[in-house]
Amino acid sequence: IVDEAHGIGVAGESGRGLVHAAGLGASGDVVVTATLSKALGSQGGAILGSAAVIEHVVNTARPFIYDTGLAPASAGAATESLAILASDPDRVKRLHDVARTLGEAVGQHPAGAVMSVPLAGPDEALAAQATCREQDVLVGCFRPPSTPDGSSRLRITASARVSDADLAHATALLRNVTP
Repeated sequence: IVDEAHGIGVAGESGRGLVHAAGLGASGDVVVTATLSKALGSQGGAILGSAAVIEHVVNTARPFIYDTGLAPASAGAATESLAILASDPDRVKRLHDVARTLGEAVGQHPAGAVMSVPLAGPDEALAAQATCREQDVLVGCFRPPSTPDGSSRLRITASARVSDADLAHATALLRNVTP
């Protein structure tokens, strides 16, 4: 079972994910869980696997059985996102270039589009987030009680759509607000 939540749209050729990159896409033994709400910009999720696995989930997984079905618009949005990825292979390369640049600014070597940058404490994390927001750079801020004590952090997410000018602005700002 492979969770591709951060792999679809980010990892592998044209963002096809880690399972595809490892050559396991056609394996009947692999089950993939994926979200449509991250890189694909939609909502919902999917379980991909053999017909026997899917039949088992449909007939026995209570959370699936009693869940609300995926809205057609969400399925259509995810399908269109996949088509865009397939037609624009440079988009994933751009994403990795942006992530690498942001990572260099905060002293990390990102494997994907999302980085977690530890800060000294919740006050420092909130101050860093506020400074970024004042300069039109949006970053997430996680601190207790949503994280354990001593693990406050910024969450930085790269995007292929960011302009070079905005990327330069964000990296300069991040260098100033992170250790």
